[in-house]
Amino acid sequence: MSHDVSICWPAPAKLNLCLHVVGRRADGYHLLQTAFQFIDLVDELDFIDRPDGVIERVEGPAEIPAEQDLTVRAARLLAQRTGCTRGVAIAVRKRIPIQGGLGGGSSNAATVLVALNERWGLHQTEDQLAQMGLSLGADVPVFVRGRSAWAEGVGEQLTPVEFPEGVYLVVRPDAAVSTAEVFQAAELTRNSPLTTIRGFLEQGGRNDCTPVVRKHYPRVGEALDWLQDFANARLTGTGSCAFALFPDEAAAQRVLARMPGRWQGFVVRGINRSPLLGRLRDEKART
Repeated sequence: MSHDVSICWPAPAKLNLCLHVVGRRADGYHLLQTAFQFIDLVDELDFIDRPDGVIERVEGPAEIPAEQDLTVRAARLLAQRTGCTRGVAIAVRKRIPIQGGLGGGSSNAATVLVALNERWGLHQTEDQLAQMGLSLGADVPVFVRGRSAWAEGVGEQLTPVEFPEGVYLVVRPDAAVSTAEVFQAAELTRNSPLTTIRGFLEQGGRNDCTPVVRKHYPRVGEALDWLQDFANARLTGTGSCAFALFPDEAAAQRVLARMPGRWQGFVVRGINRSPLLGRLRDEKART
């Protein structure tokens, strides 16, 4: 592989195993308690050297204009914060559904920060990259750090946790959910009682956004109800994806085979360490 191209940097999706809205700050941001676990549904990013100062996306989702793409914004932010003048073309091969609550955009941004920090020789620490990522989105820091975690605050106070690495069926109904709309909804519960990591692991949790999403997006409610016939169905993030834990891959595949054709479905495994960490290790060994 030539030195001006660096390929196959992974950006995994995540599930919110619970999402409790426990308060709201004066600036309008919501205070959360959530459990993030990565899954082995992964976007891949390639980086190609460009002339100084040229940062562009050359492949990516048609629904998102390149200038608004978090990958481009992350690369520009990293260059601006560090005074780096290097250029890059970013190619994104999407497998993670957009606006599904799986964190694809945030994960892509984190992979850009981690990969270009190494590629451009910027020597930013994980803490510095996570802090940069937070200005792009509340979910970016967990992807930068690459370990499944219990999150508090607006999602940036992270405690690594080893969750059981189970098999999930993820169902993407024919609906896209606006996270902003859900969090602005008057009927959203914003005073859930605080719990602890241990409390969640022992008693489980819920997703406080579910009633709001069901009301505003009936197609998501339909997917939750369908999946609930087979296992305990939950919403990840603000949706639109629903997911459920299954005893093994065969059981999940059997249910997937019965899924309505208008939906997308994925049988995935929970993973506590992001494949991004392994890719970074390989890159460091190469240089």
